[in-house]
Amino acid sequence: MLTHRPHGIEHPYAASPDQRVPVLPLTGQSVRLGVVAPDADQVVCEWGSVELPMERAVTAAADAAALAGGDGHLSEAQAKSLGADGAWSVTTPPVLEPVKYRFHSGTEVTEWFEVSPAEWVSSGGEIRGGEGRVGNVEWLTSAEGVHRARFSFELGPDDHLVGFGERYDVLDQRGRDLDAVVFEQYKSQGVHGRTYLPMPFAHVVDGSGNGWGFHIRTSRRTWYSSDETKLTIEVALGNEPVVDLGIYEGSPTEVLKAFLDEVGRAEQLPSWVFRLWASGNEWNTQELVIARMDAHRDLSIPVGVVVIEAWSDEEGITIWRDAGYKVTADGSAHAASDFSYPPDGAWPDPKAMIDDLHARGIKVILWQIPLQKTEFTTGQVAADAEAMVREGHAVLEADGTAYRNRGWWFPQALMPDLSVQRTRDWWTAKRRYLVEDLDVDGFKTDGGEHAWGHDLVYADGKLGDEGNNLYPVHYARTFGDLLRSAGKAPVTFSRSGFTGSQAHGIYWAGDEDSTWEAFRSSVTAGLTAASCGIVYWGWDLAGFSGPVPDAELYLRAAAASVFMPIMQYHSEFNHHQLPLRDRTPWHVAELTGDDRVVPLFRSYAELRERLVPYLTEQTARTISTDRPLMRPLFFDHADDPEVWNHPHQYLLGDDLLVNPVLEPGATHWTTYLPAGDWIDVWTGEPVGDGQVTREVPLTVVPVYAKTTSWHRLAPIFDQTPG
Repeated sequence: MLTHRPHGIEHPYAASPDQRVPVLPLTGQSVRLGVVAPDADQVVCEWGSVELPMERAVTAAADAAALAGGDGHLSEAQAKSLGADGAWSVTTPPVLEPVKYRFHSGTEVTEWFEVSPAEWVSSGGEIRGGEGRVGNVEWLTSAEGVHRARFSFELGPDDHLVGFGERYDVLDQRGRDLDAVVFEQYKSQGVHGRTYLPMPFAHVVDGSGNGWGFHIRTSRRTWYSSDETKLTIEVALGNEPVVDLGIYEGSPTEVLKAFLDEVGRAEQLPSWVFRLWASGNEWNTQELVIARMDAHRDLSIPVGVVVIEAWSDEEGITIWRDAGYKVTADGSAHAASDFSYPPDGAWPDPKAMIDDLHARGIKVILWQIPLQKTEFTTGQVAADAEAMVREGHAVLEADGTAYRNRGWWFPQALMPDLSVQRTRDWWTAKRRYLVEDLDVDGFKTDGGEHAWGHDLVYADGKLGDEGNNLYPVHYARTFGDLLRSAGKAPVTFSRSGFTGSQAHGIYWAGDEDSTWEAFRSSVTAGLTAASCGIVYWGWDLAGFSGPVPDAELYLRAAAASVFMPIMQYHSEFNHHQLPLRDRTPWHVAELTGDDRVVPLFRSYAELRERLVPYLTEQTARTISTDRPLMRPLFFDHADDPEVWNHPHQYLLGDDLLVNPVLEPGATHWTTYLPAGDWIDVWTGEPVGDGQVTREVPLTVVPVYAKTTSWHRLAPIFDQTPG
């Protein structure tokens, strides 16, 4: 069988073996044509009237392995996702005009394909908005239409670019090349410059304390590059060659407010979300969850939330593993009374477990993913998959068949079309009993990056090029609405998103190794996300993947996380191999042999408890003023050029300045304090402003309070050693 797809699987950053590269060549550019033909001895490409013999190709598996970001339970799947047996390729002559081509091997012949070269021209579309800032406008045009717009904004020599969604590499993106497409980069996001949560929005901050910002009002892919004079932007277009721009003038807060007025802003969540969150991917039984929470109690380490990831049968993610029930052949939802739980099963009594945790003051979050497995032929998961297709709840391919996930996680799974209320209701009906009867408090809305394909078809009328980036927004909204409908706060915990995600719950920085580099990248991610209006944000402190971090990294990360919007630890699935990779403080202490870990972590968690009222108060202020909760210094001190030399420092609310210790072996740490009067929270002593260096034992993360607020903040720090 000969397989050629001009767009391939549409991985945003790599080509599949059956792809045309580039999909849209410029006039005079050659293309590489790929075919997968596992049983062929010879493959020929008919390129117009010319026959081009093809050669066996090296597959893209090596590139995919590089994208995996290192070792971990998803690495092997990622490495395989772009490989294929029987790959053939050929490089064509330069494309000067539309050309038809096809492939044949023996008696097998493919359909004809056509490629039309494109070129950048000065006319062909319309840019709406821009307020006189737009220059150098061009349109990428072929015989098939207008495909992209390209234009530029002038930049001054002292201008800084911050935003573009959650970014892991640097705070100031001036001089970087990046794009805005939702993508699951498994670890090393900062190295590769990719993100789960992009946005076509950014601040341009000048040296005067003001500046401006822009929003490209599109959910299609956009690209950005900047140099010493300008920012150049490319925008993928749909049927209408129009670019809609929003330009916002003023201070960073004024720019962010104008943007959020358009796209939505956070709503205040209950104060319990600011307590410590605990999670481990291998906590897959009721006994294990209770044991972990018992250990918190016995060691007097306060905990407010447990995230249970491995609770379900891992098939449909709706039913507790080992539960007894009758399959609903039509795929309809179960009620809580339909399930029985064997005493010797993994979860003998989920309701009693949740009630017990609630009695201890611990909230319960359950894991989700927006995919429906298809490898089963019997059972509820098979019935649900059949119903999803039969009743029109699946995202579709262009030919009307159900889309099968092209990514590496849950490959070939169906995706519910959450762009419309009808499917949102159908999807959440199967999970409603968890909220209404078992009293679950929220959902970890994991994944959301699985829609690959420009021509996927959504029920709201959008095609994939426009709808794919919006999928994680619909996903978080879906589960937030489920919780609201049951009278609960919309506590969702997502890693992916796009413009509009600001209004939908909590976000974390995604998958990362336990390294200092990942620590620094995660701080940057929090600050860039906050600059785009994400209020509730956290990370897997000290990383979740790979070997357990050493005591120093773990404690530095925990100390810093006390002063972030969400504080949580988590660990990756490791096939239950020994030694365990739990990130619980007592397990880190055991593996590292460092008896400082538990008492210090306890003191951090206790401090976090005392910070909850401050965080609650400051979050309300953030939502009413749009001044970020985890706030880069340029929001308050944009007229101070020195703040750009300290990109990992930030304000937590209006009154605390935080400077995490981000290097191993540090004994002293220097903080830049902008103009004003400051107090070292660990000594209660005034420190003035400018460069301040202090000792940083593991008990301390440098934090400074505004002198005017110290009288009400001092009790928070009185009980913590400095």
